[in-house]
Amino acid sequence: MERPLRVAVIGTGPAGVYAADHLIKATEAVTVDIFDRLPTPYGLIRYGVAPDHSRIKEVVNALYRVLNNPRIRFIGNVEYGVDVKQEELRRYYDATVIATGAEKDRPLDIPGIDLPGSFGAADFASWYNGHPDVPRDWPLEAREIAVIGAGNVAVDVARILAKTADELLTTEIPDNVYQALKASPATDVHMFSRRGPAQVKFTPQELRELDASPNVEVIVHPEGIEFDEGSLAAMRETRHVKMCVDILQNWAVRDPRDRPRRLHLHFLQSPAAVLGDGRVEGLRTETQELTGDGSVRGTGEFTDWPVQAVYRAVGYLSQALPELPFDNGSGTIPHTAGRILDLDGEHIPGMYVTGWIKRGPVGLIGHTKGDAGETIAHLLADAPGLPAAPDRDPDAVLAHLAGRGLRYTTWAGWQRLDDHEIALGAPHSRKRIKVVPRADMLDICAPLI
Repeated sequence: MERPLRVAVIGTGPAGVYAADHLIKATEAVTVDIFDRLPTPYGLIRYGVAPDHSRIKEVVNALYRVLNNPRIRFIGNVEYGVDVKQEELRRYYDATVIATGAEKDRPLDIPGIDLPGSFGAADFASWYNGHPDVPRDWPLEAREIAVIGAGNVAVDVARILAKTADELLTTEIPDNVYQALKASPATDVHMFSRRGPAQVKFTPQELRELDASPNVEVIVHPEGIEFDEGSLAAMRETRHVKMCVDILQNWAVRDPRDRPRRLHLHFLQSPAAVLGDGRVEGLRTETQELTGDGSVRGTGEFTDWPVQAVYRAVGYLSQALPELPFDNGSGTIPHTAGRILDLDGEHIPGMYVTGWIKRGPVGLIGHTKGDAGETIAHLLADAPGLPAAPDRDPDAVLAHLAGRGLRYTTWAGWQRLDDHEIALGAPHSRKRIKVVPRADMLDICAPLI
């Protein structure tokens, strides 16, 4: 490269942090500023992963090591398109990588889905993780609950709803969430999968975790344990599919145990309508049948389930960003191998994308790392021909933000908040307590801004 490269990354979830990591490892002649609209880093690892998922939460340690690099600056409480626009970024950076991920619930278009008592899994996850922008209260009033979906998020939601609050005391659960779950009258959580057991999206470890609670009996309803040639092929070809099926089959035939709460797994049941007069009073599902290739079709047979709350976990959805093209169908930014394309299909110079907003909300963290590698390889290949940012002083962008009166947060400020949260959790032997509202976060970080 003819000059040192200055890059802005938008988003501090794994996708954004891995992009920054690839950049600084590729060349000494690069510095990275990584922005987030929240005052805190880590994205859905912090606010989307269930608090009892300590294994996945440990990814934060790896992200911390990357962000702690002196050639990377964290700048929080800055929203792309609102606090800083594309034109302004071009003034300070040679290239920008969009890594805003997907944190909204994908809609489910069935009658009654908007009734009170019907919720999105992403919203619920934000609540139980202490997201600073969500209310502290959640209406946990249902005795019988439906969770729609068969992925890892559905498993997380079902597990949190079914567990007793005391089982979560050693996790990062905020105190308001603990108190609400402790008062929850829930006795039965029903998880509904549209397809069969060989088509589930969760991992064997996620599945086993469902059965780890001494207070929750996992019941697999055998009428949905069916297989076609496509299912058998999936079991032969993919080891984790066969492992999941074996676990589910064993659970379907075991003797029931006497536990105070129950988690029911229903397969080949597709949601048809949320029932109720003024609020959720039930869920209607249509029984499905396998078509031979692992797909399903409706049978016309319907069942009404007496539940008082419904949680949809049918996927995350990215949001369109100002000044950038967006494919509403896929929920992604149009691109070629990470190079963002304009409406004419031409690469927008200096603009790149990675993570879920690039490929959709699929894949594990390992996929995200490889995805970032592809994007950064193309950015570095393009770098010699990119227009040079006119204002290359690293402090110029900070002066611009301060001049607008924006209370941005820094890495040093985050470390101060991190210590504060951990101290809040210490009296209860928890790892940390995330209960700090956004305004208080800024006050805690302010002395170091």
